[in-house]
Amino acid sequence: MTNPPSFPIFDGHNDILLKLLEECADRPVESFFTPRDGQHIDLKSAKAGGFVGGLFAMFIPPEDGRSYSKAPSQEFARDMTMNMITLLRDIAAASDGDISICRSVRDIRAALAQGKMAPVLHIEGAEAILPDLSNLEAFYADGLRSIGPVWSRSNAFAHGVPFKFPASPDTGPGLTEAGFEMVRVCNQMGIAIDLSHMNEKGFWDIAKTSDKPLIASHSNVHKLCPTTRNLTDDQLKAIKDSNGIAGLNFAVAFLRADGEKNQDVPLSVCVDHINYMVDMMGIDHVGLGSDYDGAPPPYDLDSTAKLPALTKALSEAGYSDQDITKICHENWLRVLEDTWGE
Repeated sequence: MTNPPSFPIFDGHNDILLKLLEECADRPVESFFTPRDGQHIDLKSAKAGGFVGGLFAMFIPPEDGRSYSKAPSQEFARDMTMNMITLLRDIAAASDGDISICRSVRDIRAALAQGKMAPVLHIEGAEAILPDLSNLEAFYADGLRSIGPVWSRSNAFAHGVPFKFPASPDTGPGLTEAGFEMVRVCNQMGIAIDLSHMNEKGFWDIAKTSDKPLIASHSNVHKLCPTTRNLTDDQLKAIKDSNGIAGLNFAVAFLRADGEKNQDVPLSVCVDHINYMVDMMGIDHVGLGSDYDGAPPPYDLDSTAKLPALTKALSEAGYSDQDITKICHENWLRVLEDTWGE
């Protein structure tokens, strides 16, 4: 990757791996390298927009093809997760050195210095992990460095927050005993725990159990968009107090004050959420967590090639180059280094 834009962007969350498997089953590897209608991330667009990597999610779709509210079986989740790990490896192998799967912040910094994309493996909803955690080390050896215990459905580890608007994120029980143990073990191993998709009780269960920075990879401000998926003021303060990070989610349903999925959203709304998070937490605790290829973004951000429009909007809103650099990647690298230990 050559001649990157001024602000390299390390993104907290995307769903491109599942999208490629579901929509490009005959050519998933090749489909990562060129733009395609309805696909937010591809290598060509990433180079144009300064998207230099991030947490690449492995989310498990419904086993029956219909019901997202029911957790899939462990066997199905494991097989799907391994398919996505294999896909990312195949993409990296086919990239002619342009993509380097990373396992540490040292790896990420080296990749960025060499102009390579730096993806990191993340599990979104831990159905592939056995409740006794006996296969967690194997996933770690495969490169897993981040886990969201739940998506927005219950599993063996926690009770995910259902999608509701307007509503509080206080929707039910928090972590199970297996969930508490997962947090403790991940802390010891150096695996990040992602609080996006946790309900409020689960959030506070993790906050009182974890000794690492709190991470909400792709969640916005509840005061500005009162969906269950967004963060309350108290949650934002807890993230700051832990020296953690919240990543701005581009999903319009989590940006708009009306909670609608209408993509006609001005970039000023994204800036409003960032302003609020900065006011509550300080500039060192805000990042980007696009949810690309998992949810509809504003039209002005519907490709990684368009990311410079957001950094331009931040500059016009008064953010310095140093501030924007922190939001775009340095805050993420600091938090991950604090969490992983390297």
